[in-house]
Amino acid sequence: MEVELRHLRYLLAVVDAGTFTDAAIALGTSQAAVSRAVAGLERALGVRVLYRSSRSVALTATGAQLVVRARHLLDELDDLVREATSGHARLRLGHPWSALGRHTTGFQRRWAALYPEVELVLVRTNTPTGGLAEGACDLAVVRTAVDEKAYASTVVGVERRQLVLAADDPWARRRSVRLDEVRSRTVLVDRRTGTTSLELWPSGTPPRIEYTADVDDWLALISAGDYVGVTPESTATQYGRAGVVFLPLKDAPPVPVRVIWPRQDPHPSTQNAVALISAAYQQAI
Repeated sequence: MEVELRHLRYLLAVVDAGTFTDAAIALGTSQAAVSRAVAGLERALGVRVLYRSSRSVALTATGAQLVVRARHLLDELDDLVREATSGHARLRLGHPWSALGRHTTGFQRRWAALYPEVELVLVRTNTPTGGLAEGACDLAVVRTAVDEKAYASTVVGVERRQLVLAADDPWARRRSVRLDEVRSRTVLVDRRTGTTSLELWPSGTPPRIEYTADVDDWLALISAGDYVGVTPESTATQYGRAGVVFLPLKDAPPVPVRVIWPRQDPHPSTQNAVALISAAYQQAI
């Protein structure tokens, strides 16, 4: 005999209700059915999970361990079922760092007004595809090149680059910095999803490059004063904070902003989202 999910649900009902009778009422079934399910669970496991008396029940040591894991398992299953059954009623927009920058809030509100039947969920996943390859989202906003064979994509806009440095840095009071000046500094780069590489300085002596793996770590290290960062302007909107300053970076090429989605079986709301995001960036020009 194998353990069934029904066995686990009935066991949790007994534990939560305190008696087989109350568990049966909560489950909308008979006390005998609950008793058979718990007994079946014990036979499948070969151990007792409950001590029974005429008025109450108590977990055995094995039962207590089982209940903790059963709750986690059933919660995960319920989440999976909700995701599957919600189908196209939810659109998950992934991004590795800064979503749509200053356009984020406007896009969210515009989406809610135009498509109230489809819930929009923003998901930050610090991977090159913003969570698309991992199944964490239905489409994603990225600022680096992607595998065009695996994903459909479109460039929805561009963003200027900015220099990020500590608030007490000697350059912090300047209005702007030239890209060539950054050669003298140590630039901190996110190895997985960063938009900065030595290709920004194709000739001459490039700056020293160090690596990090997350935007929060990136900002914390820059604010300490040993590093600077080069980033799209959207980062300033999403992560502006005390301790760091964002300055326009002159002569630096802009960063293309792409929306990517699966080539096979895309979410039905994909083109609506792409059109709305593109409109947001075009209106800012």
